Amino acid sequence: MITVALTALRLAALFATPLELYPDEAQYWLWSRTLDWGYYSKPPMIAWLIWGTTHVGGDAEPWLRLSAPLLHALTTLCVYGVGRRLYGAATGFAAAALYLLMPAVQLSSLVMATDAPLLAFLTLALLAYVELPHAAGRRRLGLAAGLGVAMGLAFLSKYAAVYGLIGVGLHLALSREARTVWTPATAALAIGSGLLTLAPNLAWNAAHGFATVQHTAANAAWGGRQLFNFAELGDFVASQFGVFGPIPFAVLIGGTILLAARRRLRSQDVLLLCFALPPLLIVTGQSFISRANANWSGAGYAPGAILVAAWLLRWRARGWFIAALATQAAVAVVFLACVLNPAFADQVGLANAFKRAKGWEQMTEAIAERALREPKGSLDAVVVDDRFLFNAAAYYGRDYFGLGGEPPLRMWVRETHPQNQAETVAPLTAAYGRRVLVASLDEVYQAEVMNDFRSVSSREIVGVRLDRKRKRTAGLFIAEGFAPAPRDPVSGKPIPRRP
Repeated sequence: MITVALTALRLAALFATPLELYPDEAQYWLWSRTLDWGYYSKPPMIAWLIWGTTHVGGDAEPWLRLSAPLLHALTTLCVYGVGRRLYGAATGFAAAALYLLMPAVQLSSLVMATDAPLLAFLTLALLAYVELPHAAGRRRLGLAAGLGVAMGLAFLSKYAAVYGLIGVGLHLALSREARTVWTPATAALAIGSGLLTLAPNLAWNAAHGFATVQHTAANAAWGGRQLFNFAELGDFVASQFGVFGPIPFAVLIGGTILLAARRRLRSQDVLLLCFALPPLLIVTGQSFISRANANWSGAGYAPGAILVAAWLLRWRARGWFIAALATQAAVAVVFLACVLNPAFADQVGLANAFKRAKGWEQMTEAIAERALREPKGSLDAVVVDDRFLFNAAAYYGRDYFGLGGEPPLRMWVRETHPQNQAETVAPLTAAYGRRVLVASLDEVYQAEVMNDFRSVSSREIVGVRLDRKRKRTAGLFIAEGFAPAPRDPVSGKPIPRRP
């Protein structure tokens, strides 16, 4: 009932919030217009989900995001199932409550991103894994096949699903009892069904130079200039108290160290630690080597919540459990208040957290209005120099750009080779560059864009107020005669023309 009630509340918030799409959400919507087995930076699941929900209710923001809270509801039910199987119904219920109120889950339930399907399918695979020893005959074979399919679907959501495979491998290596559960038939079914589920995406990657895999690897930024820094490490570790919850994360780390040192880890604890610790430890190491986003350890959220619930109940730490739930419930109330009334976020000093979900529609309208001031048919394109602006303008200008004789939206390519999806699928070329309207977000690359044209004119600046302190601006100008300046063969960046 708690899962149903909170999911219903989140669905209501989706339809009531005035917050706009994040630019990444707009990009996923663009992908969903053309279904495929893979995309530039992500596997295809998120585009498929958006395609499904928008075909039911239309392209408005709530329908685009609709599957996020539903997927987290599914994950919550799986968390309950795993907790009940390993420790009993009380632990399952407590774990579900901790997961459902986890700060990261609160945010992820109202934003369409890859974490929601990843966690749903990984936890579904974990549920099949813990049920397997208690099944026999056809049910065991069905669970093995289901585990493989769930793992394959997790990979189709986000390649961080590899942590699920690491968890299975670690547990099988550490537990002789776990190894005896598997037979050649069950192993073949799990591996075969997983590969069969993932095969179309592997084929797509092979046909596209493994673009998604390369982008995922590039996110690690090991080729960056600043490696091995304690600042990034400290920021990431601190962020985990925020995304997992301060009390649960402290219990997870402290309990692991304490129980391991005293050799009091139970077999169920070891199983869940095999799934919860690798994402946290690997991403912590990544943060020290280069950088890491707070949600990159998300694959460990569900098993981590079950462990925390099991330990608090085992230790009879009722007060700490209530304190954890109360703290996270308070965060949930504040977060929903900010989502429903962004002005409240400004009042309590949280406006910065929502700035990327504001102002894009108004900025798109300003750009379209400027384009409409030009004679009909005089513009070959409207050009932007930032992928966030491209994605947002493509979504909020979906009834304008490229329709009814209006100019299409194109992306200026800064370097020798495309660096994002927009530059790949809609680059500015000579065919679109005779006469264009350019929108330079915050004028960061405006001088470089101008350097790629023979002449510019009619310069102006438009601005959109985001909150009391922040404003988003764009430099607008007419540019003629697209003639890209040479790019540096090493860095790929533009070489300034001599005066």
